[in-house]
Amino acid sequence: MTIKASEVKLLREKTGLGMMECKKALIESDGDIEAAIVNLRKNSALKAEKKSSRTAAEGKILSGIDPSERVAIILEINCETDFVAKDQSFIDFCNECLNYCIKNPELSLEKLLEENLEEKRQELIQKIGENIVVRRREVIKSDFIYSYVHGNNKIGSIVSLSKANDALGEDIAMHIAASAPLVISSEDLDKDLLKREKEIIDAQVSDSDKPEEIIEKMVFGRLEKFKSEVSLLSQPFVKDPSKKVDDLVRENDNVVLKFFRYELGEGIEVEKMDFAEEVKSQLEK
Repeated sequence: MTIKASEVKLLREKTGLGMMECKKALIESDGDIEAAIVNLRKNSALKAEKKSSRTAAEGKILSGIDPSERVAIILEINCETDFVAKDQSFIDFCNECLNYCIKNPELSLEKLLEENLEEKRQELIQKIGENIVVRRREVIKSDFIYSYVHGNNKIGSIVSLSKANDALGEDIAMHIAASAPLVISSEDLDKDLLKREKEIIDAQVSDSDKPEEIIEKMVFGRLEKFKSEVSLLSQPFVKDPSKKVDDLVRENDNVVLKFFRYELGEGIEVEKMDFAEEVKSQLEK
């Protein structure tokens, strides 16, 4: 049958997909636009499944706050390339996910996807041709909450304080993003982490010909240095390294209660490929 250009245009407007894909769907549905949409949605699930094994380590870190509900959210959504991370369709999907997470902080990420976002994720995969992963989300519920996302959307943080102080909260959130602390205080550090770090230090000094008591002091000193480097309150404040974060917080008669920090793609193993392989993979999408 003959498919009119106006029908293809209408289907493109409804789905955001390419002209040839829309024309093919209309031919297969004998010109029935609603049936074509159903078939395209079915196809999007198949495409999403095929692409799910591909590594997605680019994307965006997002954060948001709902003061009325006393909720702060930090969210990571991944795609495969920086090019897609700048695509408006991907950006719109990210913002929609963030808003839905803010409105439903009590739901797990799996439940959020299942109830509202998974179908849209699959449709976006079909449209842009890359794997999209809503990877992780954290929530802080507190009276005084603050957030920071760096301009490139690759690092972000959320933090709660014991008292309202916008300037301090924003500074602490920015510092967390910049300095990557693991915990608020060194007392909060995981014992297994400290054990592993000590084993590394022991191995580093094992060949030293210094006396045993000197080696013990070296190990102790390096371990204490590690603790201070990864503990928020012990770190030099990024905007004024002459003072510790703890000094800044005490000066303002405040307490840091909780924080989360995300860095885009951290923990994701990315397979490296040469230029020819990269071009080939793009053509196979």
